[in-house]
Amino acid sequence: MTEDARTEGPPADDPLVARRAKLDVLRSQGVDAYRNGFERTATAALVADRHGGLEPGAETDEVVTVAGRVVAKRDQGKALFLVLRDGTGEIQLFCRQNVLGDEAFAFAADLDLGDWAGATGTVLRTRRGELSVAPTAVELLSKSLRPLPEKYHGLTDTETRYRQRYVDLIANPEVRGVFETRFRVISAIRRFMEGRGYLEVETPMLQPIPGGATARPFVTHHNALDMDLYLRIAPELYLKRLLVGGFERVYEINRSFRNEGMSPRHNPEFTMLEAYQAYGDMESMRELTESLITGIAEEVIGTLDLTYQGVEVSLASPWRQATMAELVTAAAGCDLSVHTPLADLRAECEKREIPVEGGWGAGKMLTELFEKLVEHTLIEPTFVTMYPAETSPLARRNDDDPALTDRFELIITGREFANAFSELVDPIDQRERFEAQAAAKDAGDDEAMWVDADYLRAQEYGMPPAGGLGIGIDRLVMLLTDSPSIRDVLLFPHMRPEA
Repeated sequence: MTEDARTEGPPADDPLVARRAKLDVLRSQGVDAYRNGFERTATAALVADRHGGLEPGAETDEVVTVAGRVVAKRDQGKALFLVLRDGTGEIQLFCRQNVLGDEAFAFAADLDLGDWAGATGTVLRTRRGELSVAPTAVELLSKSLRPLPEKYHGLTDTETRYRQRYVDLIANPEVRGVFETRFRVISAIRRFMEGRGYLEVETPMLQPIPGGATARPFVTHHNALDMDLYLRIAPELYLKRLLVGGFERVYEINRSFRNEGMSPRHNPEFTMLEAYQAYGDMESMRELTESLITGIAEEVIGTLDLTYQGVEVSLASPWRQATMAELVTAAAGCDLSVHTPLADLRAECEKREIPVEGGWGAGKMLTELFEKLVEHTLIEPTFVTMYPAETSPLARRNDDDPALTDRFELIITGREFANAFSELVDPIDQRERFEAQAAAKDAGDDEAMWVDADYLRAQEYGMPPAGGLGIGIDRLVMLLTDSPSIRDVLLFPHMRPEA
């Protein structure tokens, strides 16, 4: 590009217009501003690995071709410094006018921050100690029409960061680290589960009956079949059908969807690990949960001692276990359980401003008291066991107390991270509980389960004793990356429409 071309176009106070004008000039000169591929021979990390010991002022005769986004630019007259960022790091281009020639040097100097560029040259270290490529050629690979956020202030508006994650990743390199951790966590989960003999499977996302959890589903319509379908709220009932069919250990890293409110802990679309083991029970799931999470933490972040939002948390084994009734009793200062008279439980709820609905039994009221009084206080990993059967429609009843189930939830930093139980494999008991859930739905509970007749039919063929487990992967990543909101660990969280 000529010096005249560099000064053409509208005033620079409108960067969008100015950059579009630059693009028009490039095209008028026959420059392809959006290249079809580019062959590079080295990454920033590879150059650093090969030449990290190079002394200041030293040059090599190794010729490399590098590429990346221009993220910094410093013009010193007859010398120009450009910093390219690729997927492995950053590398400086030390452009010299006497090497490139006047026209090519002017072309390089006219690159904007955000442009993608490629360069071929030799590796050297500048006198100031910066590892660099001294190019004999610089090429534009893709023209950026929008300016990057200002270097020293970056992209700080939270809503814009979530809505425009692509800019967030450019402007805030630490954000990339959070997502690299997320993907390493998922890879490590797969290796762990396969090492335990579990087979990864896939189950339907579109389901004729939403089941496996108490939640409000999203509904859609299938035109060819002329029927409503639902985005799954959980894969549980399909995974357990596989146990009936003879698979003994299965798991799925699944996307599930719940048409509920949004908060720092909840997104309508989220990721879970669900696993089922024939001949397992609550205790085998407890061991699996603790071993999995401690193993993942050690592998991915290298420690079991964390700080989450200023609070120290140790994941070191063994983890605490306590029943729901024990924890509620301690917090309330009086003996409370599923066998406490309903009037007394209702009085305890009213005392703590928990609104009680007409159809609630003792189990529901005890669970509400737990969530109000206890859950937020459990910082260190705690297995809360013996959940009421009333609030656990898919869990096996406890042999000693049928009003309770062999179920636990894992609470860390006041949040639920896992839910597991000995599976209910009795089709008669399961039908009764489904029907109780259906009655609650008819009474106005939008989150109550439906009667899944096909699942009951599957159970009637015989389902082996089993343990099942669900772990919230988003929340686990939040914990391991010290992220305060679920939106911080989702690449593209759901947002309200832009105004």
